[in-house]
Amino acid sequence: MHKTGSLVIVGDSAFAEVAFEYFMHQSTFDVVGFAVERAYLKRDSLFGKPVVAFEDIEQHFAPAQHWFYAATVYTQLNRLRTRLYSATTAKGYRPASFVSPDARVWPNVRFGEHCFVFENNVIQPFVQIGDNVVLWSGNHIGHHARIGNNCFIASHVVISGFSEIGDNVFIGVNATLGNNVTVGRDCLIGAGALVLKDVPEDKVVPGTAGDPGGSARRLNRVRE
Repeated sequence: MHKTGSLVIVGDSAFAEVAFEYFMHQSTFDVVGFAVERAYLKRDSLFGKPVVAFEDIEQHFAPAQHWFYAATVYTQLNRLRTRLYSATTAKGYRPASFVSPDARVWPNVRFGEHCFVFENNVIQPFVQIGDNVVLWSGNHIGHHARIGNNCFIASHVVISGFSEIGDNVFIGVNATLGNNVTVGRDCLIGAGALVLKDVPEDKVVPGTAGDPGGSARRLNRVRE
């Protein structure tokens, strides 16, 4: 695939490795390096590309000439990815998105920036997806659904029509949300959960593994 943009991946975790594969093989971006916060910098190269301290990123990759993707998962209800996304944007880098060519996305779906959509997602008409959202593989996002900013949707999740997901929400593998359900911001929906009524903000909905209930912010050690 012809490459038209240079990309730096922020992070070097397993998700960063996966993102490297998708960007390199199924996008027009050429991954030229990785950046990791100095306190977590353990190596100087990955896949033959340099790994540099995030604090020094501008010395290695000029902001005006590079895009970025912050490849971290849902740590602290997505706050880590959100912080890195905001900090890298503030340095003048442009946020990149990836939408798999093997996802079925209706033409009028509206995406924010800095999104990652894996293969086999089905996203129906009139869906709206915010900034900094990850849709792992194999989800169904029903018509007129709305997903807020900084969300992480794990694999094989069903979000039915007209549902609304607030900011900073994590939804676990195989969870199902019925029609017209609203999930408030800062919620954690456990793997395999069945949600048929509205969920107020900052709640844990236990999945089949029996996740603890209560405050999702406290469970995930979120500090505002």
